[in-house]
Amino acid sequence: MTPEGKYADIMQDPLFIQESDEVYRNPTEVKMSQIVLPCHANHCGELSVGQLLKWMDSTACLSAERHAGCSCVTASVDDILFEHTIGVGNVVNIIAKVNRAFTSSMEVGILVNCEDLYADRQWKVCHAFATFVARRTGAGKVQLKQVLPRTQMEQMEYSLAAERRRMRLIHAEIITDLLNSSTAQLGECQEYQDAVPAERTRVESVELVLPPHANHQVSTFGGQIMAWMENVATIAASRLCNAHPTLRSIDMFHFRGPSHIGDRLVLKAIVNNTFKQSMEVGVCAEAYKGGEPLRHINSAFMTFEVLDSDRKPCTVPRIRPEPVDGKRRYQEAVARRKIRLDRKYILSCKQAEVPVSVPWEPSNQMYLSFNNVTALKLMDTRNNWVLTSEKNKVRLYTLEENHMLCFKVEMNVSVAAEQTFHLLSDLRRRKEWDPVYEECEYIKQADEEDTLYRVATPSVSKWGIGLDFILLASRRMPCDARDPYLIALRSVTLPTHPPTEDYTRGEVLCAGFTIWEESSTVTKITYYNQATPGVLPYISTDIAGLSSSFSSTFSACSHFLEANKDSPAALPLSALTHSMASLQVDQKHQQEGLA
Repeated sequence: MTPEGKYADIMQDPLFIQESDEVYRNPTEVKMSQIVLPCHANHCGELSVGQLLKWMDSTACLSAERHAGCSCVTASVDDILFEHTIGVGNVVNIIAKVNRAFTSSMEVGILVNCEDLYADRQWKVCHAFATFVARRTGAGKVQLKQVLPRTQMEQMEYSLAAERRRMRLIHAEIITDLLNSSTAQLGECQEYQDAVPAERTRVESVELVLPPHANHQVSTFGGQIMAWMENVATIAASRLCNAHPTLRSIDMFHFRGPSHIGDRLVLKAIVNNTFKQSMEVGVCAEAYKGGEPLRHINSAFMTFEVLDSDRKPCTVPRIRPEPVDGKRRYQEAVARRKIRLDRKYILSCKQAEVPVSVPWEPSNQMYLSFNNVTALKLMDTRNNWVLTSEKNKVRLYTLEENHMLCFKVEMNVSVAAEQTFHLLSDLRRRKEWDPVYEECEYIKQADEEDTLYRVATPSVSKWGIGLDFILLASRRMPCDARDPYLIALRSVTLPTHPPTEDYTRGEVLCAGFTIWEESSTVTKITYYNQATPGVLPYISTDIAGLSSSFSSTFSACSHFLEANKDSPAALPLSALTHSMASLQVDQKHQQEGLA
């Protein structure tokens, strides 16, 4: 897409939208504008990504410190995709603001766009999320004040920050498990006659941390470390292709320990693998002082391309890995690439463009779950719903936007929120109150908070056949008192459960419940659904005002919840996971004749 075509997207970005009256401004918002000079650029006349990372980190750190009122350090940075390069003479505009604060850490959203002053154009370069930790000298652990979102966009980012935090906390463990399982299936590395030895791309460089590289607490700026890492990675990539490479993306990474003034930072890089038109470079940063042993500061994986004169990616040379560790890195790079492609396929689209039935597999479970919950949270933050009908204190709302019809049903019940959550979490019990759920088959436990089900529904016409759905149910407990309980549903496909002649396979784009605690005994339940052709026939008469079946269905739900409000069957998630796993073992034993 051309820079001109990106302009509209920038203006709609949550971090870029300004209030129409321009009276309100987020108190944590910090802006930086820098004109790109030759000293900031490489020999191609493009801004060094390392310099851009330093500016991004500085802006985000100032935003974090504005909220915390004390010094902050960079803890992690999420995946960054660089959509465009930036030329000398252009202006880099960076906006950072705190989306949400937790106990002593906070998420800062960063938007980078480029401005051509002479052509009056601007376009988005990248959008990133960084986590900062507050550090107050000699005052113990910092307890951060809460962020108070005031606009719809701020509320949306506040809500999504909790889900992004969850993914960060489980990211390293899940990636390790996926790499271990994936590399075991890859077999031996392929040998190519014209391959470049990986050893030729190895780079090692040392940097002395001086006062200009550190903050007022003598800790090295995270952006400075990232810039040094980008420098050695670029050299490694250049040695492979004998050309100037362009950095396209950086995988999520965490700072494992601090670095201070006087430290020597040893930076190592090597090309792990190549993929026709791209290459992965692994980078490691370690620190030492005097005779101390090396301390691991950070590791990162960066993806580079080589562009021709028309800015199109070129084919890059094959790599021949070193024995043992080189082959391990080679195979892990293949697995990481698959994870990146899964992530891009699921997360890079706008919500209206997200593929409906994405194939489920362990390598994309983390991103499918994230997308599932994020879609429901986005729908929950909408404030332009229209009340269509109300009966027996059950309210039906509709929202038509971007050629997409959504509806929600709201009601209050005299049942504790946690008990309501546990009762609604098990979809197998939904047929006790919802006539649309004719069958619900438990398929498997994807992880502790995600379950796969097959749901069958009756036909809406007398002579038709019913629909069935393969659903991923993602459950979330509140992060704090300002979050609801969540049960998000979306369609996926499973090779073990293909469509059959008895049912038409339906699809759910986004559906689920938000459960808010109004008091210790009163709970507000909201059911959302982004209506697809498979779902619409079941609700069309209610939306048109020709029926009130929604009222009877959710009144039945209320009776079901109140009848079971003291039931011990409402297990906590860990126990629910264990019981489902036990059920799966029992079913297997029965099939084998052992039970």
